[in-house]
Amino acid sequence: MFRNQYDTDVTTWSPAGRLFQVEYAMEAVKQGSAAIGLRSKTHVVLATVNKANSELSSHQKKIFKADDHIGVAIAGLTADGRVLSKYLRSECINYGFTYESKLPVGRLVVQLADKAQVCTQRSWKRPYGVGLLVAGLDESGAHLYYNCPSGNYFEYQAFAIGSRSQAAKTYLERKFEKFMSSSREDLIKDALFAIKETLQGEELTSSICTVAVVGVEEPFQIIDQKTIHDLIESLEPKEEAPAPAADQGAAMQEDRSPEVAPMDI
Repeated sequence: MFRNQYDTDVTTWSPAGRLFQVEYAMEAVKQGSAAIGLRSKTHVVLATVNKANSELSSHQKKIFKADDHIGVAIAGLTADGRVLSKYLRSECINYGFTYESKLPVGRLVVQLADKAQVCTQRSWKRPYGVGLLVAGLDESGAHLYYNCPSGNYFEYQAFAIGSRSQAAKTYLERKFEKFMSSSREDLIKDALFAIKETLQGEELTSSICTVAVVGVEEPFQIIDQKTIHDLIESLEPKEEAPAPAADQGAAMQEDRSPEVAPMDI
């Protein structure tokens, strides 16, 4: 993308019917580290890649808790994501104080989308440069939503955002039909597999990823690193030890059948 005469203001339309400032904000989501979400009938799992800017620094937090039944994962500008997660927490607290019940996930997502849309229609504001995966559980079941900087929102069975997320989407598209009947552990393993796809050859370790889960009778929580490490170890295929070399004469006596296929060299 490059500068042109139609991208100096978020309220300026191009002749092609485009708002370039909004598109730039959506591009910022693609530059952030990957975030992945997938759901079953009873659980929703969020997973993110944590990349530090330097070996001397810690990583930015990418998963936030909004309430016991709602959590979000972000990709893009972390500061914007932090502000929006604070807004989500405030809405959940206010709704619980007023109605003494939990805020439905769909209603919260609509409020978040409305807040993002206002920033696309005010000349003194800029769009939020962050995408949010909202995971939650309410009376109607488990939900996974994606909130876009443009103010649009979509409900998904599984989705991935951020840099190199296309590889994770390809994996999720191949496996999504079994997600609804998956157990909690299988869902977490599929999330780790999808995260591994975004690393493109880099080693997956518990220090560079964060996984959170919410489910029936299980409040939203971030899974500890030791558990994630054990799950990653279980994902790695164990290399079979080579069979000991047998005596050549004995092998010739044992294998005299012409129907036996020769061994690959």
